[in-house]
Amino acid sequence: MAVTGDETEAGTSGDLTACQLQNTSSSLPQGGAETSTQGFMKSTDPLQKREHRLMKNREAARECRRKKKEYVKCLENRVAVLENQNKTLIEELRSLKDIYRHKVE
Repeated sequence: MAVTGDETEAGTSGDLTACQLQNTSSSLPQGGAETSTQGFMKSTDPLQKREHRLMKNREAARECRRKKKEYVKCLENRVAVLENQNKTLIEELRSLKDIYRHKVE
């Protein structure tokens, strides 16, 4: 569930979890590609193994940075929604207090 600045009460609870779980797919190779690289790793020299490990580490770091950036963006959107909701509730409270004061007087 993407959080937008237009949301109010509905859909705001649990969005933090949605931010954490959103886009769990990875761009790293999966399935058949892993089995072919495992065979490759057994027959290579240590320098090639190191290069392959460094390449995989760079890809993992890139993916981690991308996910973190996306997560922070989602949290920023949630903050904006909650600030907007807070302002709306404060205004509603003021108007209800005014109505109450006029009825008491």
